[in-house]
Parts: sequence; structure tokens; C-alpha cells
Amino acid sequence: MKIPERIKPLIEDGIIDDVLRQLKSGKEAAVYLVRCGEHIRCAKVYKEATQRSFRQAVEYQEGRRVKNSRRARAMEKGSSYGKREQETAWQTAEVDALYRLAAAGVRVPKTHGFFEGVLLMDVVEDGDGNPAPRLNDVMLTVEEAREYHQLLVRQTVLMLCAGLVHGDLSEFNILLAADGPVIIDLPQAVDAAHNNHASRMLERDLENLSDYFGRFAPELIHTHYGKEIWKLYANGELTPDSPLTGKFAENTKAADVHGVLLEINDVLKEEMRRQERMKALDD
Repeated sequence: MKIPERIKPLIEDGIIDDVLRQLKSGKEAAVYLVRCGEHIRCAKVYKEATQRSFRQAVEYQEGRRVKNSRRARAMEKGSSYGKREQETAWQTAEVDALYRLAAAGVRVPKTHGFFEGVLLMDVVEDGDGNPAPRLNDVMLTVEEAREYHQLLVRQTVLMLCAGLVHGDLSEFNILLAADGPVIIDLPQAVDAAHNNHASRMLERDLENLSDYFGRFAPELIHTHYGKEIWKLYANGELTPDSPLTGKFAENTKAADVHGVLLEINDVLKEEMRRQERMKALDD
């Protein structure tokens, strides 16, 4: 098969020995099965910005920190150098997230380095030793749907405890390994503490899970883990073992508009009296 241009330098450097076949081509990258010595691994080759259909929306990049001030200024100005640096930052965000989440015990592929737009990872395998299918490509029993749903809810909790929200979690970026679901595709992961969209993205991730698994276990459609988990996180009470119910009661209590107006009126009156006192002292 034709070797992707970005993989050629890795072959020349002896990091990759052979490209076996393409596993998939997605909106942001193509994934290849490669041989590295005695090991078979995945090589995720990121597409050029002009070739990708996934939009690097501002909402995903909010809160991401760039340590080098020169790079940060160039990215803000949108110069050619800045655009290249922004592209690199987008790609390395996934690498950083994978290491961070693996350390927190989240089920993500093990990484083996990032080389100029190519991310090397372990192959996630099914029970027969083949590359694991996406969750969307398998049929589940009711019991499996309930089990995997709970496991993935807990994975989102672990992620949030590590300070990250996936931001694009669905059945299309979860692989079903021999020992259960594994989460993939994380270049858009957001910093929960510094991104104003994080709570909405978490809710959407959890809704995607309940909608998908609800096809097999309908009662899951009516769960509301996103709001429940975020409330615990916002209150500083979320732990990997926090009890969850999947229920969340919205605050439906009507605002006391009349009381608020009275308080504003009192403040205005006090300000008028203060100004009158000040005027009297000047006289």
C-alpha cells in the first residue's frame, strides 16, 4: 500500500518498520496498523487543517494554555507561523490528554510517542486478537448495555476528576475491547476548570451515552448523569467513587423579583441620602 507522507520519516528513522493496512479514516485523522519491531501498533496520522472536516471551534480551545509567549502571540495574530503552532497544539492536546487520563486510570489506549503529526499507540483488541470494533458497530444485550453504560459514566467521572471533559464522546469514538469499552479520539478534550463550555459538553457527552445505550435498555434514556456529576464537581464534592443516581432535580423555584426590586430601591435611596450628606458637608 502507499505509505502516508507523514509516516515516511518514521520509517527512515527506524521507529516504524512497515505499514500493514489502514484501519479507518475519520474527520481529523487516518489510523494505520503498523509494525514496530516485534510489536503491532496503531499510527494515528493527523490530517492537514485544510483536509479536516472537524472544526477547531473556539469553544474547544478556550482555556488551553500555551507556555511559550511567542507562540501564544503568533497564534492570536493568526500568522502562518501561528497557524502551524495552533495545528501542533491541537494535535499535542490529544497526546497530553492520553497521558493525563491513563495516569488517572481512565480506559484509553497506551501511547508510544508523538512524531510530527503521527501518534503511536497500542492496538485495542477484541476477544479474537483483532482490532476492536467501534461501539456503534456491535449489537448489545440489555445486560451489556447497562453494564457498559455504567462503566462509561464512571469513566467520565474519572476524566472530570483528572480535570478533563472529552467534549465529543459518543458510540463512534469508543472501542469495544475484549475487557470492555476503551475511549479514543481526544484532541478536542477541554479543561474543565478553565473552559466556560465544559459543563454543557459534559452534559452532551452523557446524553450521547444514555441515548445510545437506551436503544438496548430504554430506561437509560431517562437518566441525567451529566447535570448530577457537574454539580458535584462544581461544589468540590466529586470523587471517583461518588454515589450517583442518574437523577437531577432542576431548581424550579421562581425568582423573587419583587424582593430584588425592593433591595435595589433601598440601595438607591441609601445612595441618594449619602450624596445629600456629602453635599451638606460641602456647603
